[in-house]
Amino acid sequence: MRVVGVIPARYKSGRFPGKPLVDILGKPMVVRTWEQACKARTLDAVVVATDDDRIADVCRRAGARVVMTSETCANGTERCHEAVTRMGEQYDIVINIQGDEPLMEPHIIDDVVLALKHSPDAVYSTAATPMPLEDVHVHSRVKVVVDRHGYALYFSRGPLPAHKGADPKPFPPPFQDRRYLLHLGLQCFDRVFLAAYCQMPSTPLMAMEDLEQLKVLENGYRIKVIIVAHTAHGVDEPEDVGAIEAKMRELGLT
Repeated sequence: MRVVGVIPARYKSGRFPGKPLVDILGKPMVVRTWEQACKARTLDAVVVATDDDRIADVCRRAGARVVMTSETCANGTERCHEAVTRMGEQYDIVINIQGDEPLMEPHIIDDVVLALKHSPDAVYSTAATPMPLEDVHVHSRVKVVVDRHGYALYFSRGPLPAHKGADPKPFPPPFQDRRYLLHLGLQCFDRVFLAAYCQMPSTPLMAMEDLEQLKVLENGYRIKVIIVAHTAHGVDEPEDVGAIEAKMRELGLT
């Protein structure tokens, strides 16, 4: 099975315009993300998909393959689909690697790809990591709950699961070893399903939460979720850049 990694990158952003090009210790963030993705062993190709010439020029200078996409893509998933279609090459699996995850470990990318390969009843796989209680109310941190077999039940920007009290609490006994789960920026699709997904109309929960993965669940499909150790979250706001740079120095990735 051939696998392509696609990094969708758009310049326009309501919260953080120009985010893909923000400097992370001397390199644009999208280039940092591309470099990490290229280390994944399961990927036959890695491309950056963008509609912006500034992003394209920076990525090409770094050595990345760039696929230009239209400005009409509603989200990163549609941009990935359009990019793979324009490439005209045969791939069985497409993994959307969000460009604001410059510290995504290559082995996590590999594990997400393998999770889809080994889950024939799933059309989509992704990853989550335990998150601290203080981040549960942060809307830019997407939470996920899973069933006993590792399949997604729901994703939300709000506290998930919600505690009956006002504030998030640790899980009660005998489940005190359970943690809130942060959804990571990896979305791995079966290629045939990806094409079908992009033809599906928007769904109520997707529109309410502004989360693409909810359209998968609302249409009755299964999402496999693997739980991984990952301490660095993505860059959602300008204030996150300093934390990412500090983590990179800690890991010796300067």
